[in-house]
Amino acid sequence: MKVFILLISSVFLISCTSAPRYHYSQPKTTNRPKTKSPPPMLTRGAQHTAIFTASYYGQNDGFHGKKTANGEIFNKNALTAAHKTLPFGTVLKVTYLKTGKSVNVKINDRGPFVAGRDIDLSYGAAVKLGLVKHGVGKVRVTVVKWGTGETKHNE
Repeated sequence: MKVFILLISSVFLISCTSAPRYHYSQPKTTNRPKTKSPPPMLTRGAQHTAIFTASYYGQNDGFHGKKTANGEIFNKNALTAAHKTLPFGTVLKVTYLKTGKSVNVKINDRGPFVAGRDIDLSYGAAVKLGLVKHGVGKVRVTVVKWGTGETKHNE
């Protein structure tokens, strides 16, 4: 009898719990073909240049002085950048198409995590390019040196 009461009590308590706070639903699909092109890619083969949509970070967002994805300490004034897949240590020549200014940056972080953006430049790099004024812009990215992907280790 005690087992039966315990079972009924458990079922009752479970049914009284609140529903999940967030609900995820599948987006509505249409019959239209997808026209969105894939993000630009840089590969170790023949293609070493691409046009990216760039943004910047580090001005007032709390990243300065914190660890980057490769273990380095982020310096907003350094010439660095974040990319989702390029190996850490890769050096890129980034040219802002609007100003024609160029700067070399080293990949030491992951991102950007905003749809439609391909590379996140440090605030220092964005200042040199003139990107801070616009926030987001098209850049030509050319691989200067491929990185090894190694991370910094804390001892």
